[in-house]
Amino acid sequence: MKKFLAEFKEFAMKGNVIDMAVGLVVGSAFTTIVNSLIGNIVTPALSMITGSVNFSSLSVSIPAPLTGDTITIAYGQFLQDVFSFLIIALTLFLLIKGLNRIRRKKEEAPAAPPEPPKPSKEEVLLTEIRDLLAAKKDGESSL
Repeated sequence: MKKFLAEFKEFAMKGNVIDMAVGLVVGSAFTTIVNSLIGNIVTPALSMITGSVNFSSLSVSIPAPLTGDTITIAYGQFLQDVFSFLIIALTLFLLIKGLNRIRRKKEEAPAAPPEPPKPSKEEVLLTEIRDLLAAKKDGESSL
């Protein structure tokens, strides 16, 4: 039992599990914001066009051919859910697009060029030897 609890503690304290838990909490808070946006701003604005504030009450009743009863097809809640999904997807798209734009601006900011590395002693000596040999060769060719 102690080994099981130790394994569970190791699993629960891993960074991925904690990151996922934080993501779920932030996600549910974001869902509340999006639901408020839909219910309090977008749906009333859309109701000016459609004449209805709540899509979930929309339905169609048709007579059942065999029993004579009426069958009600409540398509309004489906439309409400699809509309909510589209608003959530659009909101996430705009959020990610804005974050990418900010990230791109940071990447595009010109960074100070790094200072070139100083040459080693061997490179300095080899450069001096090369320059002396080139000067000696130029001196001989002009004679």
